[in-house]
Order: sequence, then structure tokens, then C-alpha cells
Amino acid sequence: MPRSSQAAWQAGPVAVLGVDGWRLGWVGALLHGRTVELLALGTVDDVLAVPGVEVIAIDMPIGLSEDGVRVCDVAARELLTGAASSVFPTPVRGVLATDDYAEARAISRAATDPPRAPSAQAFQLVRSIRALDDALGDPPTDRVVEVHPELAFRLGLGGVTDRKGTARGTVQRLRALRAVMDVGEALDAAPVGVPVVDALDACAAAWSAQRLADGRAECVGDGTTDSRDRPMRICW
Repeated sequence: MPRSSQAAWQAGPVAVLGVDGWRLGWVGALLHGRTVELLALGTVDDVLAVPGVEVIAIDMPIGLSEDGVRVCDVAARELLTGAASSVFPTPVRGVLATDDYAEARAISRAATDPPRAPSAQAFQLVRSIRALDDALGDPPTDRVVEVHPELAFRLGLGGVTDRKGTARGTVQRLRALRAVMDVGEALDAAPVGVPVVDALDACAAAWSAQRLADGRAECVGDGTTDSRDRPMRICW
């Protein structure tokens, strides 16, 4: 299974940002030391404009395959015993050209061998993937990294075994986060309307961002990059 650890390049606490998508845009968790602040961010440009941030860890695909399944998605599903369904197969890059589901399925089937079409759930991410892909521009930057909250909760922070959104799963996630940040205070001051599930996922992404900044992150992937030279990997 392709899995690697990051070489250290940054020491000491810095401000980092974890980001999770929600129905009104993006939830950000701005972390500095143990202090975390939850932000409601409307667009990817708003995410990238948060000042003073060393690393942005975002729960959204960045490196996109042209013609098949990403190795990092397969590896992440293998690691997430009991939660593999939380990793959606990432649509191929050609699908970003359309907002029509039937057309997206046809594009994907034509590009993949054996033919594969995105699920309805995966297709719902396409507009967000496209927005991120457009905003990142060229050349690629190491400052914005793809992460997955379930890898952080189950493999990194630990103690999380139940699904998110359930009573037991919520308590487990809160307990794991309290060990590394002041999550209770952040939830108390959260922007109106932000769902607790997305807030906790953003906090887990922020924890991963801190690990990336400290050079302690782990990643899955085969070391390949996509047609825009962006790594096809998922870190935590």
C-alpha cells in the first residue's frame, strides 16, 4: 500500500487552516497552537485569502486522474476499515467540463477502461472540485494540500470508531479533538448555521494542516502528479 511520511521542513507552531465543504461554501478552522476559530467562507478565493496561514488542508480532491481511479483513493479506502464509503471515487478531470450528470457519466465512461461513471454523490462534488482547480492556478503550490478527516480521526487522532453524525461518533470526535485543540470554545463561537459535522471535519483538517506544517504528516498515493502537475495524494 503506497504510504509515506513527510520530511520535516517547518518547526514550531504556525497558523494553519483546515477546510471542509458545506452547502453554503466552506467551513474553515483556523488553528494556532491550541486556539481554533471557525470561519464561514463563501468561495475558494475566500479560503485562499485567509491571512497569515502557512498551510491549508482541504477535504477536496486536488490531483485529478485523466483516465482512471486514483491510487490514493484506493489506499485510503483500504486503511479506513468500516468507513471506506466515506472516500468517494474521484471523478476524472474531463468531468469538470460539465454540470450535467448524464453528460458527466458519458465523459467518464469514454475516458476510463474499464468504463466507469461517477456516482451521484461524487458528482455533487464536481462544482467544488472545479472551483478549487481553477483557483489554485499554475504552477502548483505545496501550501494547499488534500486531506481526509476520517484518516485524521481514525488513524491519526485515534479513538474514533463510529460514524460521524451519530451520538457516539460525535462524542468520540470531540474527545479526540479536545486532546489537541480548544474545540469546545470554537464551537461556542461558530458562525450561525455551521453544522457540527462540518465544523468537526474542518478541525480535523486543521490538525492535519499542523502536521503538514511540522513535517509530521502521513500521506497515501503513488507519487504521481496529474496533467496540471498536482500530486495525487491524500494526507493526514
